Amino acid sequence: MNIALVVTTLGRVEALRTLLTSLEGQLAQQDRIVLVAQSNHDEVSAVAEQFVTRGVPVVATRSERGASLGRNTGVAALPSGEFVINFPNDTTVFPAGMMDRIRVGVRGPSFVAGAFTSWDERGPKTQLPPAGTPMDRWNVWAVIEIGILMRRSLFEEIGGFDEAIGPGASTPWQVAEGTDLLLRAVRDRPDVAHGFTWLPHGVYVEGISTAFGLTTRERRRKMRAYGRGTGRMIAVHRYPMWWRAAFTLAGLFYGFRNAAPVTIADGWSMFAGRLEGAIGRTFGQHQLVSTTR
Repeated sequence: MNIALVVTTLGRVEALRTLLTSLEGQLAQQDRIVLVAQSNHDEVSAVAEQFVTRGVPVVATRSERGASLGRNTGVAALPSGEFVINFPNDTTVFPAGMMDRIRVGVRGPSFVAGAFTSWDERGPKTQLPPAGTPMDRWNVWAVIEIGILMRRSLFEEIGGFDEAIGPGASTPWQVAEGTDLLLRAVRDRPDVAHGFTWLPHGVYVEGISTAFGLTTRERRRKMRAYGRGTGRMIAVHRYPMWWRAAFTLAGLFYGFRNAAPVTIADGWSMFAGRLEGAIGRTFGQHQLVSTTR
């Protein structure tokens, strides 16, 4: 099965070079990488051209701001035919041999969708369920966007990412676009739940933590924006009221459960965001974009 990596970027060219360098020698002839530039378009195109000369099958295109819009644009830019699509960040790194491990996990006609782990400087971000576990509304939260694997045909069947949610979207709901994608896949195609492929722990990509390199103000803005997105999704997808309440209150303890640079006081930002998302109404700044650089 051919694999396509769709990368939405705000134009971080050095990060893109690191990502593409990590993929050198790991891609099959028909694999593809699409860089979707939402800033620094010429510089991103130049990076793509540089790596084409090094044998990396990469193209660059552009879109307006929004991670979901960028990913949909990137999928549309792929050549015709079936691919298993993944959505790395521009800060993602694929360790040596990792694409071969991913390829083993998605080969075969029965593969429809799956997920693998992502690591940051502190270790695994989440713990995935054992192989054979059906995906449901509870364990879907273990999947991060950069770990999603999905056949192009399924992605297009369910309408791709909802462009009204996710980082850089025009709404306050600045995260959980991947969760929404997977929940819609299971809703529209119930067979996806039982056929979902959880790849082994040894299949992973590397990246940076959510709060990496941010000032205190930027970090708390991002926490609140992310809280809004997750809070909105548990309401939209009709989670039980008791679970919505528990999830919202748990935002207060976000700083206890996450390592530095996240602090205990950051829990207030996460709680406020989750509350806003749960009720579908914002207080104060309506347009709180999670990522600006």
